[in-house]
Amino acid sequence: MATTQPDRSPRVANREQRFQPAEVSNYEIVSHYFTTAADRLGLQDDVRAVMSSSYREVQVQVPVRQADGRIHVYSGYRVQHNGARGPYKGGVRYHPDVDLDEIRALAQLMSWKTAVVNIPFGGAKGGVNCDPSQLQGDEVQQITRSFIDKIEKVLGPTRDIPAPDVNTNAQVMAWMMDEYGKLHGHTPAIVTGKPISLGGSYGREAATGRGIVLCFREAAPHLGLTPPDTRAVVLGFGNVGSWAACILQDLGAKIIGISDVSGAIHHEAGIDCHALREHLRHGGRLDDFDDVEPISPDELLALDCDVLIPAALGGMIHAGNADLIRARLIIEGANSPTTPRADEILSEKDIEIVPDVLANAGGVIVSYYEWVQNLQHFTWDEREVNDRLGTRMRKAYREVRSRSTKDDVPMRVAAFELGIERVVDVARTRGYI
Repeated sequence: MATTQPDRSPRVANREQRFQPAEVSNYEIVSHYFTTAADRLGLQDDVRAVMSSSYREVQVQVPVRQADGRIHVYSGYRVQHNGARGPYKGGVRYHPDVDLDEIRALAQLMSWKTAVVNIPFGGAKGGVNCDPSQLQGDEVQQITRSFIDKIEKVLGPTRDIPAPDVNTNAQVMAWMMDEYGKLHGHTPAIVTGKPISLGGSYGREAATGRGIVLCFREAAPHLGLTPPDTRAVVLGFGNVGSWAACILQDLGAKIIGISDVSGAIHHEAGIDCHALREHLRHGGRLDDFDDVEPISPDELLALDCDVLIPAALGGMIHAGNADLIRARLIIEGANSPTTPRADEILSEKDIEIVPDVLANAGGVIVSYYEWVQNLQHFTWDEREVNDRLGTRMRKAYREVRSRSTKDDVPMRVAAFELGIERVVDVARTRGYI
């Protein structure tokens, strides 16, 4: 869908149209960055073919009788990209734009991400092309159970472990665990991101957002920033963006701009992110929150700030809007939020980027901790989980930054090289390639 110029009036009925990504797919974005890293690493064509393709791709029919009395047929996908380093790991998203190419790209990204932060998982991803906002709760449950029933043969706590992603949450994971358990017995380690009452880990819900803030804490000294003098903008106020914003605010930073699918808001003195999250949770909208100014997406991106956190969908920062950005630092909370051409534009502007393959890995790190706790039948408290997350995120950040400095390349290139190298090394050791 072509990007159109946004209506800049303060209140528009259909603001969703203002936040459409560019005409560059997740698959094209990930393939570009993989090719750049593979070229620099000098990977042979046969090895490159193995690393760039999926081990297994499953597409299933998900028919569900909905409230209108008709049977609606959705498509469900599970792609297992590479399992050399451990069981396949990756979220399941529910979104009408989900297709096989997108899931392939995100599965590949998970292989590099788990390797960058050095946890013993491979990469996978799943999805169903439904729109939960247009469904009733029992319909979402039917879709979830039907999907798991169709793909359970490729899942398992030592084979492939799903997790939440866009438009899925702890409740969806509970349904997945229960459906799998009907066939295989009680198996809490089959999914992560579950409710605490069903074996979920403390700290998991906030983990991706907390990981973004940990990356900020590592990057800030290089830019002469401290939290109290930091002004941040968050593109996408879902689970990831809202947690990142609230934790940053708790450190003393000002969150001066926020967007979600309904629009964007600005308040130069700082937006109370905790109050905003409660406001949205009770059915409010961004633009009816107190003491904020509704603005357009272009105005949001053009805000003079220190940190921009894109935490919406892929491709939201593209050639058509990258030149507007005035941030000093971008920390990618979403997967593939920046197109290759936008990456070049931002580099020319000397804007530092902490890439998605590192920055949003907090969720899969704590998913790993949840899996470990489930397998060993014990529970860590939240402080221990957060401490372990901090240790691993800081180590990964410093490894990527060290490689970036040593090779004089952007952090994205360094991160992709590091992840690909680790997967290739293990695959060779096991005799796969």
